[in-house]
Amino acid sequence: MITAGDFRNGMTFEEDGNVMQIVEFQHVKPGKGAAFVRTKVRNVITGSVVEKTYNPTAKFPTAFVERKDMEYSYNDGDLYYFMDPETYDMVPVSSSELSDNFKFVKENEVCKILSYKGKVFGVEPPYFVVLEVTDTEPGIKGDTATNATKPATVETGAEIKVPLFINTGDKIRIDTRTCEYMERA
Repeated sequence: MITAGDFRNGMTFEEDGNVMQIVEFQHVKPGKGAAFVRTKVRNVITGSVVEKTYNPTAKFPTAFVERKDMEYSYNDGDLYYFMDPETYDMVPVSSSELSDNFKFVKENEVCKILSYKGKVFGVEPPYFVVLEVTDTEPGIKGDTATNATKPATVETGAEIKVPLFINTGDKIRIDTRTCEYMERA
């Protein structure tokens, strides 16, 4: 059991049959009245974020979210298949459970599969990936001193903004959390 007074960012707990994760919290002690905990919580199954206030003595059961490394194998229409490296079992994941930043994941990359009581509800791609640029306009000499960017398509089909000096065939490192170009690889 966890009390609302012990809330920290990233903690998960059960409330009304839902699994909630704390995005933000703040202990408030007004001059008049009782103290309370103001939070932003995210339903890990649906992804919705709501603001709630709790009494600091309110108790909730702790929810254990399993994070397991699995290798992305292939996709078949709307299903994406991940292989467990220990048992070699294939786990199908619907495209609705994939985040926007999954567009940077190539086959055979290791991702974290998030599940609660055996039900998969999310996939976390690696924080950094190295991909080859397959299509971009050529950079013009002399334009590299400014902070200008141009669109580029990488080998997974995703589009990203890159500096003008990046050319087709270059390998670049991408931060999947922000979906931004980091550096040449």
